[in-house]
Amino acid sequence: MKKIYLVFLSFVLASSFIYSQGSAGEEAKYEYRSLVDMQTAGILEKGFVGVTNDVLPYGVVIAKLEVGVFTNVSFGISYGGSNIIGTGKVDWYKYPGVDFKVRLVNESAAFPALTLGFDSQGKGQYFDQEKRYAIKSPGFFAAASKNFGFLGYMSLHATLNYSLESTDGDNFTNLTVGAEKTIGPSVSLICEYNFAWDDNKQSGNFGKGNGYLNAGIRWAMGSGFTLGVDLRDLLDNKKLNPSSADRAIRMEYIKSIF
Repeated sequence: MKKIYLVFLSFVLASSFIYSQGSAGEEAKYEYRSLVDMQTAGILEKGFVGVTNDVLPYGVVIAKLEVGVFTNVSFGISYGGSNIIGTGKVDWYKYPGVDFKVRLVNESAAFPALTLGFDSQGKGQYFDQEKRYAIKSPGFFAAASKNFGFLGYMSLHATLNYSLESTDGDNFTNLTVGAEKTIGPSVSLICEYNFAWDDNKQSGNFGKGNGYLNAGIRWAMGSGFTLGVDLRDLLDNKKLNPSSADRAIRMEYIKSIF
């Protein structure tokens, strides 16, 4: 177990030294690959490698490696666990997460970009009995994204998804909508609302039926390094440990391998 911890920690720390380009601000206005939790139609360009580290409550750390393998095709793998930051035993996720995206339609003046994909990585603690994450993984999804020139740039996103985390009996098709607004050349404000139709069963132990409202800020700090701060569940939808929004940090790096 200690070897697993050391390998994972080395991966997270090594990513801090990768030269990269960030996803915030005007320079990346066509490639928003995700907001807080929702997938978008953005996709990593061919020949680029991306590394993302999410640090969430309960000592949760999720590291993700993503590669643009072909034009409009990307593949990613992620892994993490809870209590990685803190003391005591680390509770590793049971399986790595897999992320695969194919963009079917590129954005034009009249039409949004359209992407199909699969993402098995949820967020937060993993609960063995219910076989699900605190925030379910998207599973199969279809995403649409459109950019507009408005005091910089504004991007609107919508994603339909069907999570495979359905053993709780709450397995309805879900919808998430979101927006991102640039503030100057290097800062973006983001917001998303997850209707959580697949997580609103009143007899369950997770969502209350309010949906998840999330918000965040992204700062392209230079040389492409992007730092983000997120607030999850602003509507206090979660039943487990409610009363306040979850605070999280995201660090992202992208590098061309050519």
